[in-house]
Amino acid sequence: MKNLVAYITSGYPEKSFSVDLALALGENGVDTLELGVPFSDPVADGPLIEKANHKALELGFKFQDLLEISQAVAPKVDTLWMGYFNSFYQQNMEKLLPLARKIGVNGLIIPDVPHEEALLYKDLFTRNNLANISFVAPTDSEARIKEVVQDAQKFIYMVAYTGITGSGKAEDLQPFLDSIKKYTQTPVYVGFGVNAKTAKEKVKGADGVIVGSAFIDILLQEDLNYSQKITKCSSLAQTIKNEING
Repeated sequence: MKNLVAYITSGYPEKSFSVDLALALGENGVDTLELGVPFSDPVADGPLIEKANHKALELGFKFQDLLEISQAVAPKVDTLWMGYFNSFYQQNMEKLLPLARKIGVNGLIIPDVPHEEALLYKDLFTRNNLANISFVAPTDSEARIKEVVQDAQKFIYMVAYTGITGSGKAEDLQPFLDSIKKYTQTPVYVGFGVNAKTAKEKVKGADGVIVGSAFIDILLQEDLNYSQKITKCSSLAQTIKNEING
């Protein structure tokens, strides 16, 4: 069974909605939830996620909101925090990671921290039994791929192309996948540009997909009420889960 990871922007459009949406996704095919931490300059994310980030901040998102959403969701859905390093660093990593573990969060995804810098926090993550998700990109050399994936935990975030999330660009991923799997038994999940139309193709040879912009696109549709947004996101999750396992 191939896995589906779903990203949502925490606190957008509001905290209680994030909880309801997260739980609904967990009941409709999502295996792992990425709770995104709104940030003013989300450099790896496309325009949809960037817009949702800015809207959440305008609505007054605070880091405490992430903690409260996580407390409600993590006991029921495998939960990761996805955010930029400054958001976590400001909370004091020595205090934050034990708190994350206590809440039930299983790991962090920090796209702006290079592998070399992530190693500085390896012992802290290990002590708290948290995964620090590793990224690999098509621009990485074989030597670098080997180095990055050898200690990868939970899953490897395989960037499907060089660019930002949500652009849906097509590439032949099989040679890239082969070069990753040569050095690791850790599952490899494909992210960037995955949606209902592309999921079946992108998951070939991989162990799962990571979907963000396709869900955020629904959340940004102002003509839908909260219930309709949750229904559409749940339906999308079911569709993608069926596509990648069809």
